[in-house]
Amino acid sequence: MRAVEEALRELAPRVLGVLVRRHGQFDACEDAVQEALLDAAVQWPEQGMPDNPRAWLVTVATRRLTDQVRSESARRRREESAAARVPADEFVTPAPGDERLPDRDDTLTLLFLCCHPALSQSSQLALTLRAVGGLTTAQIAAAFLVPEATMAQRISRAKQRVRAAGVPFGLPPEPERAERLRVVLHVLYLIFNEGYTATSGPDLHRAELTGEAIRLTRAVRRLLPEDGEVAGLLALMLLTEARRPARTDGEGRLIPLAEQDRGLWDRDAIAEGVALVTGALSGSPLGPYQLQAAIAAVHDEAPSDAATDWRQILALYGVLSGMADNPVIKLNQAVAAAMVHGPRAGLGLLDEVAADERLSDHHRLASVRAHLLERAGEAEAAVAAYREAARRTTSLPERRYLEEQAARLD
Repeated sequence: MRAVEEALRELAPRVLGVLVRRHGQFDACEDAVQEALLDAAVQWPEQGMPDNPRAWLVTVATRRLTDQVRSESARRRREESAAARVPADEFVTPAPGDERLPDRDDTLTLLFLCCHPALSQSSQLALTLRAVGGLTTAQIAAAFLVPEATMAQRISRAKQRVRAAGVPFGLPPEPERAERLRVVLHVLYLIFNEGYTATSGPDLHRAELTGEAIRLTRAVRRLLPEDGEVAGLLALMLLTEARRPARTDGEGRLIPLAEQDRGLWDRDAIAEGVALVTGALSGSPLGPYQLQAAIAAVHDEAPSDAATDWRQILALYGVLSGMADNPVIKLNQAVAAAMVHGPRAGLGLLDEVAADERLSDHHRLASVRAHLLERAGEAEAAVAAYREAARRTTSLPERRYLEEQAARLD
C-alpha cells in the first residue's frame, strides 16, 4: 500500500501536466486527475500496479475529463481546440512497456502555476499540496487542522482564480522566472516548517508535511541541479529534519536542542545535507537558504551542545541578517549573540526585534526573552515571560513545555 501511495504522489504532477498541456482547463484537468488517483488508490492495492502506471492514470483521467466536457454545451468547440494542439500519434494508446507519453517532467511548471502571485499564500500552499503533491483534500485539511469542506472551498477558489487570471501552462518568461522560483521555494519552506513545528494542535510534528516538502524540493533539485538556493533549501530541510527523532520524548514532550540525544539524529540525512550545502556554497552565488543550511550544519556536526561553534553561527547570522529583512533571523541572531557575548547582549538585540510589529506579539519572542532572562539570573521576569509565551502559542506541546519552565523557576 505504501508503495502505491508513493508512486501516485510521484506520478500526480506528471499526469496533470500531460492533461493540461493537451486540453488547457487546469481546474477541470486537476479534478479529473484526482478522480484517477482515487481510482488507482482503490484498485492497485488489490489488482496490482499496471505495467505502465502513468499511461493508466492518463487514460483514466482523460476519460473523466471527457465525461465532464461532454456534459457541457461547448463540447465540440473545446474538443476541436484541444485536438488541434495534440499531435495525431498521441491519440493512440501506448502498448504495455512502450510509453509514448512525453518524457518531459512538468513538476516545475505546475509549481510555478500553483504559486502564481494571483493566489494568496494559503491558497498557494493548498494548491501545491493537492496538484503537485498528490494529497487528497481530506489529507490537506487534516494537516492544517481545518474541516475538509473549508479546505475544499479554499482549493476550489484557488483553481477558479487561476482560471480567471488566464495563466498559460508553461514556465514564466525569463525576466520573472527567478522571482517566481523564489515564491516556489518559499511555499515549500512554509510547508516544511508547518510539518516540523505545527502551529496548532496536539502534535509537535506532522511528518507527512515535512516528508512532502522534502520530496517536492528534491523534484525541483532534479530539474534545477545548478541552482544554489534550491540545493540550500533541500540541505536546510534535511539537516533540520535529521533532528526530529530527538525533539520529543516518549510522551510527546518537547526537548530543546541543547538537551537532545544527538545519537538519535539521522546521520545519513546530515551527511547528505552537509554535502549539498558545501557544494552550493562553493559553486553558486550566496543566498539565504544556503546560509541557513550552513548554520544548521554547524549545529548538526557539533558532537555536543557545549562544542557548538557559536562564534561561527553568529557570524553567519550577521551575513544573513544583512541579506534578508526577517525578524526571525534577528531573533535567532540574538540567541547566538547571547551564547557568544552573554545574555545581556542577546537581550539588547531582542529590544530591536520587539520593535518589529511582524514578530512583536509572537510567542517565540517571549520564549527567547524568558530563556535569556533566566540565564541572566532574573528568575521572576523569566517566569512572567515563559507564561506570556505559553499564552500566545497555539501548539499544545510548546505550551506544555513553556508552562513547565515557568513552574520550574516559580
